[in-house]
Amino acid sequence: MASTQYIPRLKQDYKTKYVAELQKELKLDNVNQVPVLAKIVLNVGLGQAKDDKKIMEVATNTITKITGQHPVQTAARKSIAGFKLREGNKIGLKVTLRGDNMYEFLDRLVTVVLPRLRDFHGVSNKSFDNQGNYSLGMTDQSVFPELSFEETNTPHGIQIVFNVKCHNKSDSKALLVKFGMPFEKGKES
Repeated sequence: MASTQYIPRLKQDYKTKYVAELQKELKLDNVNQVPVLAKIVLNVGLGQAKDDKKIMEVATNTITKITGQHPVQTAARKSIAGFKLREGNKIGLKVTLRGDNMYEFLDRLVTVVLPRLRDFHGVSNKSFDNQGNYSLGMTDQSVFPELSFEETNTPHGIQIVFNVKCHNKSDSKALLVKFGMPFEKGKES
């Protein structure tokens, strides 16, 4: 019996449909000019973790459960007396998703997590940088279905950055729209 390897839904759709559609819509000569989602980086800033180690454990558990990967701790690069911060203090977490994990996370984000947000009218059109990368900030992790109520008692924000290889912001947005990213209506960048 031949085993078929599982391919994430968005990855399959990208290869079979979206590449051809984007090449036609964006009027690109070469298939290699079509925008590509290179990676997704999740970042959690935990400035208060220097005083309370439990916060770091909670955030590590959150990131591990929602991504399926163990995060790397980030440290302060320089001391800032006003924040009572010393160089080398552990103040955050980050994880980089690539390949199948990246497509699985994106699929869950656009189909399950974003629709669960209260008073949600779409993600901002203004969060693109000049290279076409898109940043999405979430103030609370409780909307992720992988987390139980007890695991969301200590709220912390999550920054999600979509690294897109493309020529400009509009190409990047076209790719994210194909993936189902719900942008705000009527407010253009």
